[in-house]
Amino acid sequence: MSIESFATVIPVSDMTEAVEFWTATLGTDPTFVDGDRWAQFDVGGRRIALAGTDRFADVPSLMMKSSDLQASRDAFARSGQEVSEITEGAHERRFNATSPGGWTVAVYAPK
Repeated sequence: MSIESFATVIPVSDMTEAVEFWTATLGTDPTFVDGDRWAQFDVGGRRIALAGTDRFADVPSLMMKSSDLQASRDAFARSGQEVSEITEGAHERRFNATSPGGWTVAVYAPK
């Protein structure tokens, strides 16, 4: 499994309000906004993502970008963790897994 990057994902119910708050708090504009679905801020070499209607969990979670999605899924499954099937999103292919402690991890690869 080769993970290229990771981001903290914060679920939000009002994307407009959340983008305004994080823009003011971080002092930078988002690098990507997809309507009420998703927004991202790149700060200090790291990414903070806001998940609106395209959320994979209702609590803060971790998102990882993989260079080999199937190999990453297989590694999670071999470790005995709960793993979903790979699905197609608007901009990516992804699966969700549960880490020890019950945290949700979304692993994705761009289309």
